Amino acid sequence: MTGRSTKRAVVAALFTAGLFCTARVANAERLVASLTNHRVLITSSYAGEELVLFGSVEREASSVPRRGPYDIVATISGPRVSLRTRRKSRVLGIWVNTAARTFVDPPSYLAVLTSRPLDDIADAESQRRLQLGIANTRFPEKINNDIGEVSNDPFRTALIRLMRARGLYTEQSNAATFLTPTLFRAGIPLPAQVPVGSYDVDIKLFADGNMIARTEQAFEIVKVGFEQFVVDASREHSVLYGCATAMMAIATGWIASVTFRRE
Repeated sequence: MTGRSTKRAVVAALFTAGLFCTARVANAERLVASLTNHRVLITSSYAGEELVLFGSVEREASSVPRRGPYDIVATISGPRVSLRTRRKSRVLGIWVNTAARTFVDPPSYLAVLTSRPLDDIADAESQRRLQLGIANTRFPEKINNDIGEVSNDPFRTALIRLMRARGLYTEQSNAATFLTPTLFRAGIPLPAQVPVGSYDVDIKLFADGNMIARTEQAFEIVKVGFEQFVVDASREHSVLYGCATAMMAIATGWIASVTFRRE
């Protein structure tokens, strides 16, 4: 019995040591990231800006060197809102909406910033599993009172095309730059029509085709000044806001008629 107990103890010790070594290898790198600003203020003069994401890869002294360089994939997603796309067709010589599709809570802003093209960072299966890139992002649709996704859906293609045209969806290779082998930065473009609300920043670290670390950040976009006063007034005092708007429209029309009146 003593011999069996000794063997079991040795096996258990080796198993524990193996798990410990595996954990050390899995946690050989740690990803640290931050933003230059966690609160973006929108005023009347706001015309867009660039928020800078920066960070570093912390390695353990005993970690084994990687065969290739590190890669970064940063995904920034804005507030989720329901969006609707419509298809126009020519009926009796007139272009009318003949079909529509509602997307359930897709991101109102989506940016994918990478250090290299995605195909050079991870294989197609990893890209689908980790939802890397706009093409692999899920856009649930409401179809006949059910929610699901449709492959090769023209409505999804139209949604992405329209959001790209407005600057709200973007995917940029080589946008994340390594200043040193372990220090990186990336500029997050925020267009003039960027929605207000909370934004999530998901940063993934890759090496040798595998994701080895991950961290998250967040920032908020808010309106301040007169713009925020108008928004608050329209929500909290809708009747007075409507009356004031109507009176301003009438006054503007009267002033214009007096100014440009012909004698």
